[in-house]
Amino acid sequence: MNPIKKTFTYGNHQVTFETGEIARQAHGAVICSMDDTVVLATVVAAREPKPGQDWFPLTVDYVEKTYAAGKIPGGFFKREGRPFIDRPIRPLFPDGFLNEVQVVATVMSLNPEVDSDIPAMLAVSAALTLSGIPFNGPIGAARVGHLNGQYVCNPTMTQLKESKLNLVVAGTEQGVMMVESEALELSEDVMLGGVVYGHEQMQAAIQAIHELAEAAGKPGWNFQPSAKDEPLIARVAELAEADMREAFRIKQKQTRNARLAEIRKATLDRLIADAAVTGKTVDVNVVKEIFFNLESKIVRGQILDGEPRIDGRDTRTVRPVTVRVGVLPRTHGSALFTRGETQALVTVTLGTGRDEQIIDALAGEYRERFMMHYNMPPYATGETGRMGPSKRREIGHGRLAKRALVGLLPTPEEFGYSIRVVSEITESNGSSSMASVCGGSLALMDAGVPVKAHVAGIAMGLIKEGNRFAVLSDILGDEDHLGDMDFKVAGTEKGVTALQMDLKIESINKGIMKVALDQAREARLQILDIMKQAIEGSRAELSTFAPRIIKIKINPDKIRDVIGKGGVVIRGIQEETGTTIEIEDDGTVSIACVAAEGGEAAKKRIQELTADVEVGKVYEGTVLRLLDFGAIVQLLPGRDGLLHISQISHERVNAVSDYLKEGQVVKVKVLEADDKGRVRLSMKAVEPKGETAKQSG
Repeated sequence: MNPIKKTFTYGNHQVTFETGEIARQAHGAVICSMDDTVVLATVVAAREPKPGQDWFPLTVDYVEKTYAAGKIPGGFFKREGRPFIDRPIRPLFPDGFLNEVQVVATVMSLNPEVDSDIPAMLAVSAALTLSGIPFNGPIGAARVGHLNGQYVCNPTMTQLKESKLNLVVAGTEQGVMMVESEALELSEDVMLGGVVYGHEQMQAAIQAIHELAEAAGKPGWNFQPSAKDEPLIARVAELAEADMREAFRIKQKQTRNARLAEIRKATLDRLIADAAVTGKTVDVNVVKEIFFNLESKIVRGQILDGEPRIDGRDTRTVRPVTVRVGVLPRTHGSALFTRGETQALVTVTLGTGRDEQIIDALAGEYRERFMMHYNMPPYATGETGRMGPSKRREIGHGRLAKRALVGLLPTPEEFGYSIRVVSEITESNGSSSMASVCGGSLALMDAGVPVKAHVAGIAMGLIKEGNRFAVLSDILGDEDHLGDMDFKVAGTEKGVTALQMDLKIESINKGIMKVALDQAREARLQILDIMKQAIEGSRAELSTFAPRIIKIKINPDKIRDVIGKGGVVIRGIQEETGTTIEIEDDGTVSIACVAAEGGEAAKKRIQELTADVEVGKVYEGTVLRLLDFGAIVQLLPGRDGLLHISQISHERVNAVSDYLKEGQVVKVKVLEADDKGRVRLSMKAVEPKGETAKQSG
């Protein structure tokens, strides 16, 4: 097969799809190139599902090769790129398709100006579309920036630094599937406009994928979902539906779940008993799916019919919110944010530049000054489970919360600390990532970090059947599980700072997104009012346990004097004063200390080490050594001068030792300092005539 290529213009980039030459044994393989960023996407699927398989085993692997950026592997930080790819494609596999599918996206060449995520999503979409595997795509994907009041399609990394918006949107021809964004307090209209603009722009990519598939597509698989067991569905509904409807009126999560478990067990026991009479068996996995569909039908139907939600609320009401700050005595900042049965205990720790996270990424090394970590232990949902490293879900929630908060942080010049926020989810029943945003904002203010404004987050849901739909504010875990959309919005009173949307249906339109954004703003403002009652602005003083940072500037040529040979000088200062000292190449010195006295002492030492001797100034110096013709006097650390015998006294001096001894502190005036660093001193220029005394003895 000869290679087949399709090239099109996408924003200011040239994009090329190529298939037919590389990875030909995969069911689908496409190389997507965007201005020297090259991603190979492959897809392989099992021809038959595994026996007893009751869920869709889709695996997405995103691989960044160091050679793509001309690097040799070392301490390379591997970015998590799977969610961007998984989230928009998963809902597009048909219901009942349970064959194992593996998607691999490999970054093979990287232009630092072109992020690999958009080419990766496009390559995967193209590979799936031409593979013949059942897939209701293709999807397109675009990054949208906002510069000088205008939207920009697929901005470069340099442009993104100046952009007020960094939004990634993916979707089909018909509508939007996924949104992930970070923004600088933009209005809901601007955010919605960015999503719509991105969806319009991606149509060029979708059209190119269609044309590639027409030229190189493989025959479609003959897939038919298994027929539904209608008698079994009816029997389960007969046995359980009435009791389940009553159970879904129980407002407390643990009690409700316990009752639903009882109903499931009783129904399954009855089905097994009925089957035993006829000599049949019951497929437990099939019954589980019927239960899920029945639960979904009950909950969704109640909401669309205008009945109260599971916990008794209407579609717009936010659960009760309580807030406390200063919860933990020894942390630098802390807050407890509770919304219904979701709770986050959030802490802030302040550090120095030495505590910044160094990221050796594919596009180049950089330092992370702001770190946001999210942890959800099993007890948060009343379960047992493994404790250990953060899972993909936890990492993703932490990144979302970070995007929501980072735009409101002070600059390094305004606040020279590294900042770590940790959210411990102590209870969870929906929207724990947004609770982390609220708790993070509160804890930052409690720590005295001068953030520009409070940030609150809210998770919205969607129930959609045909043309009927309902948007839900502040969704519960069950509503997320049984609904069609998870739509998270974070922001200030002024505007949106982060937006994330994922769908379980094939797409939604602009109208539904506008309703969700407007409803989210209403809920967000309610929560912000409660947060401001707890703490209106950042504390004026840092915690007594937080480090203080003193910054001074020195002559860059004097840096070696502060460090000393092998670092002996700077280590000595740190040990003596109990401080941590960092020096930048431009001569900026940061002194971190808990005790102010230690910081001031270190500052004084550094200033003395780097000060220039001023002609005409009087110093208190220490006699280091006596000479026949005078004495060597230390003026400043590392700066000595010659006190000539003729400058010791107004009287004639026969012996230097008659007037001076080593270790003596004397007042001297600088007469001269030449270009070679030689300094001439005088005692008699300081003392009135006749007052210079001989040493006794």
